[in-house]
Amino acid sequence: AQLPNAKLVVHPRGARHMIDPSKLWAGASAVYGDEVMEKTYGRLKPIPAERVIEATDGYEVDLAGRTLRCLDTPGHARHHNTVHDVRNNVCFTGDVFGLSYRDFDTANGPFILPTTSPVQFDPEALHASIHRLLALNPAAMYLTHYGRVEDVERLAADLHTQIDAMVAIALAANSKHDRHAVLLDDLASFYAGRAAAHGWTKGREALGELIGMDIELNAQGLEVWLGR
Repeated sequence: AQLPNAKLVVHPRGARHMIDPSKLWAGASAVYGDEVMEKTYGRLKPIPAERVIEATDGYEVDLAGRTLRCLDTPGHARHHNTVHDVRNNVCFTGDVFGLSYRDFDTANGPFILPTTSPVQFDPEALHASIHRLLALNPAAMYLTHYGRVEDVERLAADLHTQIDAMVAIALAANSKHDRHAVLLDDLASFYAGRAAAHGWTKGREALGELIGMDIELNAQGLEVWLGR
């Protein structure tokens, strides 16, 4: 076996899905489709239960003298941990601190947007998680999508503003018969306006080419939230 001594450190809510990934696969393929899932990830393999460590809030991993602290940070998903590198005071944020594509960087720094992809978006919890991370006064955030970003206070404020705006967009679209189409259009217009204000000059069409899938997933997640 490869890495026979390795252990998986995972949020308690996610542990059972690592041991038996069938429901995880079904949920993800409902969003992306089996073909895309298999092309992108292959097939998921279960992890033996004895190699899974459930990381409750505050759980620490000692990595050769470096403390990595797991922080329960829901909002994007209920099974979401952020990993705080205590020595360097940086956070590996998964999706809770949004998305930042280098294509949108300008002289004003990185551009960021929240992700509300299905199915567990919770705006109040997401706000609280961002506040919790900001209270650490981190030097930088390491985003799954994508890379290291600094100027953390500005980006956190941008996320808070956008979360509230996206909730308002969703509520305004809720009564429309073509709700999904309205959401897609309104979100695209919103992000295009934010990007332009940030100094990004390529326009809405180029924005759609870069983050069209993110807009689609954000719309889907907002619709799931509306249905709760």
